Amino acid sequence: MIETTGAPDALTIVGSGRAGSSIASAARRAGIDVHMTGRSPGPAAISGACVLLCVPDVAIPDAAAEIGRIDASPGLIGHTSGVTTLESLLIAGADDGCFSLHPLQTLPDGDSDLTGAPAAVSGTNARARATAASLAEALGMLPFAIEEANRALYHAAASMASNFLVTLEQGASDLLEASGVEDPRAVLAPLVRRTLENWITQGPGALTGPIARGDEVTVERHREAISQTRPDLASLYEVLAAATRSMATGEVREAAR
Repeated sequence: MIETTGAPDALTIVGSGRAGSSIASAARRAGIDVHMTGRSPGPAAISGACVLLCVPDVAIPDAAAEIGRIDASPGLIGHTSGVTTLESLLIAGADDGCFSLHPLQTLPDGDSDLTGAPAAVSGTNARARATAASLAEALGMLPFAIEEANRALYHAAASMASNFLVTLEQGASDLLEASGVEDPRAVLAPLVRRTLENWITQGPGALTGPIARGDEVTVERHREAISQTRPDLASLYEVLAAATRSMATGEVREAAR
């Protein structure tokens, strides 16, 4: 259980991209006074404020350094990166500590709904952690704690679950289109949705298909067809087939023990 102390009454958001704009909209709906600014905010926007950096990961150290050079100190400062450590914020000189709040959700535009999305939170002290968790709840999200040492692993998991899923399904769509099927995404959508729902409830038990039933003859026919039609996808199929085979035989679960 993460301790909460109540969300801040006011929030200065640095960066007006998809994350910043979505968080700003959710914060305003929660009754939080939001001030949005560019990457060079003035002292009035920073002094004693709860500041949230919604800038690309590579820009966080520079943005924090810019704030540190201002003749004013924020009360708390946070960022929305999943992988960047809190050390990058120390230079900002926040009086009450640093925190992070990473929405575990894809944000396709600046008005993305954050309601119900998990949010990974951390802080350099108890107050910072509680503020991050409280802010996440006020925005409609479900906070959970992430340890600093595990950030890269956490973010890799998020990237696999979201980014790589798009890569995988686009590859499947390309193969289906090559087979002569029109509107392949529409044709695949029911299968993808049902498979995802099955995985959510059953985990590895949702696995079906030729590899799960040990039908290597069909797998070989897949290899030949892909190699002849889309050889650029052959290595992707091989890697996924090997991982699926290990899962089907229980090797993945045994290795994890």
